[in-house]
Amino acid sequence: MSENIVIKVDDVSKKYSRGLRHVMLYGMQDIGKNMLGLSSNPEILRDGEFWAVKDVSFEVKKGETLGIIGPNGSGKSTMLKMLNGIFMPDKGKIEIKGRVGALIEVGAGFHPMLTGRENIYVNGAILGMGKKEIDKKFDEIVEFADIGDFIDLPVKHYSSGMYVRLGFSVAVHSEPDILLIDEVLAVGDYAFQAKCFDRINYLKGRGTLIIIVSHDMNKIAQYSDNVIMLHEGKISKRGDTMEVISFFRIFMGKQYIKTSRVNSADFVGRFGSGDAEIVDAVLLDENGQPADVVYAGNRYIFNVSIVFHKDVDNPIVGFILNSSSKIRLYNTHSFSRGKKLGFFNKGQRIEVSYKFEANLLRGVYSLTPAISYSDGFNFYDCRNNLITFHIVDNGYAEGLVDLKANIAVKSDQKYEEF
Repeated sequence: MSENIVIKVDDVSKKYSRGLRHVMLYGMQDIGKNMLGLSSNPEILRDGEFWAVKDVSFEVKKGETLGIIGPNGSGKSTMLKMLNGIFMPDKGKIEIKGRVGALIEVGAGFHPMLTGRENIYVNGAILGMGKKEIDKKFDEIVEFADIGDFIDLPVKHYSSGMYVRLGFSVAVHSEPDILLIDEVLAVGDYAFQAKCFDRINYLKGRGTLIIIVSHDMNKIAQYSDNVIMLHEGKISKRGDTMEVISFFRIFMGKQYIKTSRVNSADFVGRFGSGDAEIVDAVLLDENGQPADVVYAGNRYIFNVSIVFHKDVDNPIVGFILNSSSKIRLYNTHSFSRGKKLGFFNKGQRIEVSYKFEANLLRGVYSLTPAISYSDGFNFYDCRNNLITFHIVDNGYAEGLVDLKANIAVKSDQKYEEF
């Protein structure tokens, strides 16, 4: 392992058993084989087992901050626990150089019957600190944790937030070469989180390697130099922070679309004389294929088929875009474009195409096609919210519409626009 590489994970896999019976059975079998000098094949899954992490490899250099993201159950926390030595990999190798400080679970390393004061010494020793070092830093640890007189109470009386305060304070004051942080920081209040990340910046500045596991993409984007996305125990994407975050958000958007259900009764309503009828509508991508997923910023075609049951002169065709909360975001029609469509015979069928750019942000939207009389007030047919769709975006903004805004920062030294 080269001098700058602090963590090297080489083809690491970890499997779990789904039930307690299998855990006990396989545990006894493995202990027996080890006593007899036999080895079990770690690459074979036995009945009831599954891979929590599978064939994962990566390297992290000194001073880097690596973000690890992924959906629930993707293996993020298992990977962090292997890096911390809580679990051993079933296959592969992990090499680590330096002292590791970890905040993986609320209260991990704390004894509930001991006081906060006593647990500082116990937890500090676990993190590799000697008694003299803890004595020297004790007041700083307590001040940073900001738990007041609770320091001399058994930690079983602490709230989850107090656990985090004390646990994080001990971990960062051990001045680790490597700091591992799981989602646990989300438990703390906003002010404490800000103080924690100030401390993380300080450690990063002095060369500490940091690995953050979080569902908060803003935190990942702000502090990570590189990101790894795990899915079903494997690396699905790695590299540039914003590129991987964008990939993850699109992936999760697709998953949301697959699992969510929109109640069509809340969306669809219909009215009109029926002399002209909207008989079909479909949303297509630029290549003319049905759009199962709608990506922010891409162009789409809303095709509507209309059949006339009577002779009709100069009808008006148009469509409305609504948000899921029934806010009208956009409306256009042939009359507003200064176009008269002319005369249509009974039985005639026409196709109307609305081409638009989906400058929208993540959410559920609907399209309403309509055909009205030439007066623009009375309708032949209007099908409210006939087509519903989900927008998948890159997460750079929040709200409903994408204004494609740029941010420019000018100072005496430079001008930057992004």
